[in-house]
Amino acid sequence: MFAIVALVLLAHIYFVTYRSTRSSYSRWWSCAFLLIMSGSSAYLLNGTQHQAWANPLGNLLLVSAAVAVWGGARSLSGKPLNPWHAAAGPLLAVVAAAFDSPSTHVWPGGAVFLALVAVHSGLAAVEFFRLDSREWHGVRALASAAGLFSLFYWGRCVAFLVDGPDGTVFQSAFGSEVTTVAVTAFFVFGAFSITTLSHEQVASRLRAEASRDGLTGVLNRAGFLQQAQRPRKNDAALILTDLDGYKAVNDTYGHQTGDQALQAFAAACLASVRETDLVGRYGGDEFIILLTGASLEQAERAASEISRRLRDAKPPELDLWPTVSCGVTPLHPNTLNLEAAIAAADAALYEAKALGRDRVVRARPTGRVS
Repeated sequence: MFAIVALVLLAHIYFVTYRSTRSSYSRWWSCAFLLIMSGSSAYLLNGTQHQAWANPLGNLLLVSAAVAVWGGARSLSGKPLNPWHAAAGPLLAVVAAAFDSPSTHVWPGGAVFLALVAVHSGLAAVEFFRLDSREWHGVRALASAAGLFSLFYWGRCVAFLVDGPDGTVFQSAFGSEVTTVAVTAFFVFGAFSITTLSHEQVASRLRAEASRDGLTGVLNRAGFLQQAQRPRKNDAALILTDLDGYKAVNDTYGHQTGDQALQAFAAACLASVRETDLVGRYGGDEFIILLTGASLEQAERAASEISRRLRDAKPPELDLWPTVSCGVTPLHPNTLNLEAAIAAADAALYEAKALGRDRVVRARPTGRVS
């Protein structure tokens, strides 16, 4: 029965959802269904001459299915799954089974297998819980389902270790019939969310692409302002930067080298701040950075680090390369609006240019330079 349900759901996910959205979430779940069907089929060879390789293979495929669910959950927040992290669990499962007499033992590496399914299901639940339920509809229920599925497999693992696979507790509470119901329920529940979440993932990706600068990959002006205007509870610091001598580089070496300088500067900015900070291209060779929860001293250090990284990125064959002038200003929640802060940072940036360029100048929120 489970095989029929899984086959129907796989066909629906692939042909209806994945082919229309090409979303990574539906691709991960398609892989999960294919893996769980293949793994379950491998166990049908128990009691035959093929049991020695079929059981380890089944363990590998089913753990891989749990990894695929985890990968799908991570894809919703745009986080790729490290290949080594993805491969570690399945490899451990097959090695544990291979060294536990798979030709004579129906449950080779059983405890390791059950624990790995529980771990990866739990990791998927954590990723689902981290998502904003206002943006991703139904994700809280899916997170709860993944969490319960993880707890069920932890229960199987404990019962396996304490009672053994032939024990009364394991057979009555965690046997094949109960497990089939649990697995079917979880994957059917997950399948109902795939179409909705896949379309929301595509919409989220399109919104992200619309808010990014095509050349440098940082936020464009509109995208930066939209995110920077969100309510904040903590103080922040704003940095407005401009590339000194960029026009000379562009005129001397051409637009390709000018674009290379802009990309190098954007990379220097991203490498010098945290993932929670905002970096945007404000216009031309002017960039803007919002450091959340940062003091002016921290902003000045970040600006100096950006300048150093840009100097280090200078191609050795070029004689000209831009430097950086920066204006920094505090941004207090509920006391200074973003427009006024940008004006203050712009006044400081203008002063940095007037003082000789390639320096950081601090401004007060009023725009008075210090």
